[in-house]
Amino acid sequence: MKRFLSVALCLALLFLLAGCEQHPAEVVSEGGTDPAAQNTDTVRLDWYINYNWYNTAWGGNAVSEAVTAKTGVDIRFISPDGNESVTLNALIAGDKLPDLVTLGWWEPQLNEIIQGDMAYALNELADAYDAYFWEVAKEDLLNWYTQSDGNVYCYPNSAYAPSDYDGESPIASNQTFLVRKDIYEALGCPDMTTPEGFADAVREAARQFPAVDGQPLIPIGAHEFTERGCDSFDKFLQNFLAIPYEKDGKAYDRNTDPEYKRWLLMFRQLGEEGLLSNDIFIDKRAQMEEKIAAGRYFCMLYQRTDMAEQQRILAANDPNSIYIAVDGPRNANGDPHTLPGSGINGWTVTLISKNCADPERAIRLMSFLMSEEGQKLICLGIEGEHYTMENGRAVLTPETQRLMNEDYQGYVEQVGANDSYWMLQDNLMQSQWKPLDEPELLQMEQWTYPYVCYTGQYDTNFVLGSPADTAEKKISAIHGQMLPRLLLAPTEEAFEQLWQEYVTAREENGLAITLEDRTNQMIAAKEKLGLE
Repeated sequence: MKRFLSVALCLALLFLLAGCEQHPAEVVSEGGTDPAAQNTDTVRLDWYINYNWYNTAWGGNAVSEAVTAKTGVDIRFISPDGNESVTLNALIAGDKLPDLVTLGWWEPQLNEIIQGDMAYALNELADAYDAYFWEVAKEDLLNWYTQSDGNVYCYPNSAYAPSDYDGESPIASNQTFLVRKDIYEALGCPDMTTPEGFADAVREAARQFPAVDGQPLIPIGAHEFTERGCDSFDKFLQNFLAIPYEKDGKAYDRNTDPEYKRWLLMFRQLGEEGLLSNDIFIDKRAQMEEKIAAGRYFCMLYQRTDMAEQQRILAANDPNSIYIAVDGPRNANGDPHTLPGSGINGWTVTLISKNCADPERAIRLMSFLMSEEGQKLICLGIEGEHYTMENGRAVLTPETQRLMNEDYQGYVEQVGANDSYWMLQDNLMQSQWKPLDEPELLQMEQWTYPYVCYTGQYDTNFVLGSPADTAEKKISAIHGQMLPRLLLAPTEEAFEQLWQEYVTAREENGLAITLEDRTNQMIAAKEKLGLE
């Protein structure tokens, strides 16, 4: 396995280096002569997005062309063809990071890039080139991401401070339990908050609706299974069960909580009955999107924004075939779900690489995208052409709304708004003036409001190469290997044997070390955030 990974890394590195040599960032003259023009030339910057599913192009749509005209920056997005970590590691090892880099705040490579002096300090670039950055950057976020040397090397998207949760605008969670509306209602809207009720509803759905438009019904849908597990069957399920993050002031091992195990046993039983489709263990995002758009899942623990485009397709074809959010798995006490809203870490962070061809343009680009003008552009498009403002809230033009509803891919290609370029999106700012979503999307969002809680104090990012980081990698790999085996165990006895192996393996590979480190990070985060 080590030899295989080494070969894969080398191949990925060679491929990426070749790609970078063939397509360097370049300055292209526009030939402008007006000295009053904001930009007389355009620099082309490469922007690496650490998600293999991201494939939105820059150029050819109204938003990207408007941003380029405003900032003088043309962008070429780069995303991995396969494993994100292998690709990013190869770029780091070869010192070939593109001009801008966007990755998850939790990725260990973030600290590696910062500690390896591979990224510019944004505050230093702002002082040198762009005072406007200080007007549009949020102080709470800058303080949170300030390193021990006093510098800020990255800026997040979709980030909220704890104080934001006390504001007038409701904050939603992205985590939902979704059921296909027509099937759920045909079953009498069953209670699926208990293992027994959940299992019975799934059985009845499979019995009464074995096929959808000639294709087999998939009784339970889920996010992609990876080497680290599956969001639907680990942290999402744990959040719906209100499993605590801490007990007695110490980080808690949620993965071995008795309530979590009880629900895994129920899913195992459904698997024994043939109701856990093989598809969910092997499908990637593209395949899942196709099946969601066809309404082939009965229920799923899923991120609502990840299936918004498919929801629009269902609504256009048959409004009764859409998915709706309903109360999902609960613990034995029936406690309300504890669904996380975004924390101060946000979702992803963006850095400017020391390899950047034009760091001045790069920091000005970031500032523009962070500003209200930039946020309105990436969210709504061009005022007067794609939307108008009425009583402080945007209203999409009929043609734009029609295109979004009936041909979303065409909307992205022509307009490019609705946060198609989400790398620096500010959800809180956008919520003040963006249009209300279509009813089929708004229902899912509003359902989460009563259950949202702030959990940013529990976000952890281990120091790369530390004992806790090493242990966490091993434990995550164990979870990723064992979760499908537990769900597919042929008998309850086999499940129990695997469960004991799972518990023992995690303990033997440093669980205590990770919990201690999580506790320390939690305490430090609470102090920094002013939380008790």
